[in-house]
Amino acid sequence: MKELKKYLQSHSISEMHPAEIAKILKALDDKDFGEAIKSIPKEFIGDIALALPDRYFHDIIENFNAEELSQAVSELESDDQLEFMQKLEGVDENKASEVFHRLDVDDKKEIIELKKYEEHQAGAYMQLEIFTAKEDEIVQDVIKRFARLRKENALENIQNLFIVDKNNKLLYTVGLDDLLIFDFSKTIKENIEQSEESFEPIAAKDTEDIKEVVNYFKEYDLSVMPVVNDEGILVGRITSDDIYDIINEQATEQMYNLAGVDDEAEEDEDVLRAAKKRATWLGINLLTAIAASLVIGLFEDTINAMVALAVLMPIVASMGGNAGTQSLTVVVRQLALGEISQTDALRTIRKEVAISLMNGFLFAIVMGIIAWVWFDIPLLGVVIGLSMILNLFMAGFFGAVIPLMLKVLGVDPAIGSTVILTTVTDVVGFFSFLGLAKYILL
Repeated sequence: MKELKKYLQSHSISEMHPAEIAKILKALDDKDFGEAIKSIPKEFIGDIALALPDRYFHDIIENFNAEELSQAVSELESDDQLEFMQKLEGVDENKASEVFHRLDVDDKKEIIELKKYEEHQAGAYMQLEIFTAKEDEIVQDVIKRFARLRKENALENIQNLFIVDKNNKLLYTVGLDDLLIFDFSKTIKENIEQSEESFEPIAAKDTEDIKEVVNYFKEYDLSVMPVVNDEGILVGRITSDDIYDIINEQATEQMYNLAGVDDEAEEDEDVLRAAKKRATWLGINLLTAIAASLVIGLFEDTINAMVALAVLMPIVASMGGNAGTQSLTVVVRQLALGEISQTDALRTIRKEVAISLMNGFLFAIVMGIIAWVWFDIPLLGVVIGLSMILNLFMAGFFGAVIPLMLKVLGVDPAIGSTVILTTVTDVVGFFSFLGLAKYILL
């Protein structure tokens, strides 16, 4: 609390980024958090609330009434207004309704406009605040209008000028740096026609999947992207800060899915809900573990005849599991980044199998020698070596094939991949090792 007060005293609030304040707030206990958040001007509360992890949102809205929250929402850009109201609805529907009714007509209209889109559509992430000009406007007039709007704080974070026709159909995208080197006495159209550069817009459809838009930003190294409807009419823009958030969310979701946990449940403070979600995958994992144990049970007599097999067989399964996880993680990530096309699947499988086989032969020699020296049984080294090669081959193959198959079926490649892979490597590892031991050693 003292640290925040000291920071506020030494800085103008307008100079501080919401993330800076959020970082300090996260270090406070519940009592100090409530006191600190009340000391911050209402117009900054919205940005700070969105900068903090979701678990703090409930504490923030408890400290402010509907009038104060509506003031905070009114200071946000349209896409952030929607996000704030959606979070508020999830915590307190009645308060959200009261806040919404206190907003001015324009803010209400923008929120309603954005809410019509599905969560996965580009329109749900766009800002409605855009700077446009007609192609027959004089450049000097456009610059004067931009300067006036900027001074009035009607525009923020503007990098591009969108050129539209009389029906608001998008024609060109002009960066502000290009605009400044245009001939100010001529129209925008004349400058574009005389320029050697291309101003053809790279635009997203408002109903397009946001994942595709993320790929556009990566591919073309964009900082902002116009959004158009089916008729090509400009309806908004998506900025890079929203894309960064989406990329982080996708990476987090992937990581959670690979671990068999639900990202939404883990972000929720409800411990029971998170425990139930985890229990589902743990239950599936228990069934796969039982399947592996049944394989071991088939060779009970073999294990009883040679205790060394019980000592060594976890090594084969563990190596296969780790090798498979390596292949699985690489392929899932490459699929997420769009680095594997439909015609590229076979190359990916061959690569992962080749890597796994190389490591299989290497560790087969290493483990074969260790087993031979350890138990003074030369053929035992041969058995574990052959089993190691076979299991790592299967690990590389299925580590690549499983996510590729899930992708073809329209399922997130990360969901369930590790459970399936673990089953394969455990069953193949135990079966190959104990089966070879039964026919070679006994």
